Amino acid sequence: MIHKYDDDCIFCKIIKGDVPSYTVYEDDDVKAFLDISQGTPGHTLVVPKTHVPDIYAYDADLAATVFSKIPLIARAIKASNPEIKGLNILNNNGKVAYQSVFHSHIHLIPRYTDHDDFGMTFKDNSSKYDEKAYTDIQNSIKSQF
Repeated sequence: MIHKYDDDCIFCKIIKGDVPSYTVYEDDDVKAFLDISQGTPGHTLVVPKTHVPDIYAYDADLAATVFSKIPLIARAIKASNPEIKGLNILNNNGKVAYQSVFHSHIHLIPRYTDHDDFGMTFKDNSSKYDEKAYTDIQNSIKSQF
């Protein structure tokens, strides 16, 4: 794979070794390193070694390459600490979706208890939708393929 970099991107700088990181896994295609915020202990970022801003910029080959590494890295994180009971896998795309670094990255966030320092909730909006609303959304998405 030929890698392209963005000289202004902090993750590209980490990939090239210009900025230090706590790398937990690296191969020709991806680099996984500890998120400096450590939402929970072991919070890891998995980044492609080629600069793509978000999921919309992936082609099928890059997606297969990057996402195929997730289980391997997730298993290593879980095996690293017997207190880990679960793991959130999170990918934010766009500022409105809380993406703060515009180099695609996947968060692997270990979970220790129901009350650790990470929270993620989804509001149930199902009462706002009827059969027609669901069908309209479904057909709008299906028409894009």
